[in-house]
Amino acid sequence: MNTYKIAVLPGDGIGPEVTKQALKVLDKTAEVFGFTVEYSYADIGGIAIDKTGEPLPAETLELCRKSDAVLLGAVGGQKWDNLPLNKRPEAGLLGIRSGLGVFANFRPAKIYPPLKNASPLKDRITQDGLDILVLRELTGDVYFGEKKRTTCNGEPAAYDMMIYRKSEIERIARLAFETARKRKGKVTSVDKANVLEVSRFWRETVTEVSKEYPDVELNHLYVDNAAMQLVINPGQFDVIVTGNLFGDILSDEAAMITGSIGMLPSASLNSTGFGLYEPVHGSAPDIAGQNKANPLATILSVAMMLEYSFNRKEAAEAIENAVLKVLQEGFVTRDLATEGSKILGCEEMGEAVASRIGK
Repeated sequence: MNTYKIAVLPGDGIGPEVTKQALKVLDKTAEVFGFTVEYSYADIGGIAIDKTGEPLPAETLELCRKSDAVLLGAVGGQKWDNLPLNKRPEAGLLGIRSGLGVFANFRPAKIYPPLKNASPLKDRITQDGLDILVLRELTGDVYFGEKKRTTCNGEPAAYDMMIYRKSEIERIARLAFETARKRKGKVTSVDKANVLEVSRFWRETVTEVSKEYPDVELNHLYVDNAAMQLVINPGQFDVIVTGNLFGDILSDEAAMITGSIGMLPSASLNSTGFGLYEPVHGSAPDIAGQNKANPLATILSVAMMLEYSFNRKEAAEAIENAVLKVLQEGFVTRDLATEGSKILGCEEMGEAVASRIGK
């Protein structure tokens, strides 16, 4: 295939700004590597609520299903915080993940050598670099379990059901082991099996699946210990596989170890390899429209799209190398700045990366 149809959902806050720069880089990459891209735009999140009253309009989901991949910017903002849960921008994210069947969220956390000083951890901890992949199950857990307001002993109460089916755990576990085989051969499964029955079931199932992969090392950690170990010795990890709730938290922690959440891309895949690609960061409405946003996470999400959905690893590496070149030359956005840095705006950073593709 030489033409790829991409659904673009810029979203809210800084989403449109970072998405614009990512597409600029993708256009240049397509030119260099001899393929073409076709973009179709749709709304999600707060902007969709303002226009239609729904965080995920039916036409947006339909467009995504007809595309080869989806690029999403960011959703949310204080403007919509007081809406009911099923009408908030975040409901659009849950809806599109469920609607597209993307169950596996890949979140790599890597320290680029030029950004070593931006990490909040001491050099002795990060001296050997960092290359972790958090694999988060995306369509189960408390996010999709039954939710209810009720009464308990005569007073108001609420509950969210944490539930996982065996098949959901098996498929994310197999993907973790398959991925680890291509990396350093180690899987860390994170749960809370000392307290939660669903976590005991998770651990039993992951252990059962591990017997199919005798060449991959498996160990288990409780989520509180995993959070601590990420700070004490992040280099011990290769692939971390965990549920939706724990993965949401741990992937953000891993992101901050790298120096800025603005550097972290993600890919959410279904069983056919169809992907939803988005930066890990939020909509950051406080800096929206000011040319201050860091577009690198979205640019690197495009690189993941090229590799995971379109099998164009060479083109993906070209984008990653262009990002590294820009950083090596001392150019950063404000969130990455240290003494002596040359600060670029969002648009200028996009142009800098695009100009280095293929060089």
